[in-house]
Amino acid sequence: MYCFAALIIAAFPAQKCPAVDDGDFQYWSINGVSFDIDNNWTFTFDEELRFSEGGTNLYYQHSDFGLVYKNFADNVDLGFNFRKVFTKQGRGEWNSENLPHLNITLKGRLFDLAVSNRSRFEYRDIDESENLFRYRNKFTINFPLEFTELKLKPYLADEVFINFDEDGLNTNRLYSGLSYKFSKNISGSIFHLWQSRKPTGQGWGENINAIGTQFRIRF
Repeated sequence: MYCFAALIIAAFPAQKCPAVDDGDFQYWSINGVSFDIDNNWTFTFDEELRFSEGGTNLYYQHSDFGLVYKNFADNVDLGFNFRKVFTKQGRGEWNSENLPHLNITLKGRLFDLAVSNRSRFEYRDIDESENLFRYRNKFTINFPLEFTELKLKPYLADEVFINFDEDGLNTNRLYSGLSYKFSKNISGSIFHLWQSRKPTGQGWGENINAIGTQFRIRF
């Protein structure tokens, strides 16, 4: 996993321009696999790449693996994950971060809509920076519509990031997308994301837009 990240970093030389600017347009690529260990536990692995400057500059990569306990309670999944993150800084150097996280996902229905609410508790062990805890909450609405043979289904989601320090609430992401299903074991989505951040000591306004693709194989 770390070797793969190192190869990616080596293939993209350092640049002097900032990795992300206000108003930047990006491309995010997410790919993953999962398989059931038994009736209760599922193993997951995901790899994510983010490209800034119109999708031309790789500035972020993470590898994430974990275990999901599916029968913790009715309509509740419990996940235990570890994520290794590499982020390009303003002068082109790469920083790494160890990020274990606990996920509690509630699933249900609201009228005819399938909804989920994921609470994520993260511990951020960042190179040359203070370690901190962060809470993320993502609420997703899936609409009861299907288009084409791929069974395209529209969804909306909103995610907030809250640091357990003086920054508090400092990031919001709004998603709109279409999920699809190629077969019983292959699924994914294409989405648009708008993100607004509040850098330390500043107001809201560091905005980006991104087009993302997600692909998952379930064994």
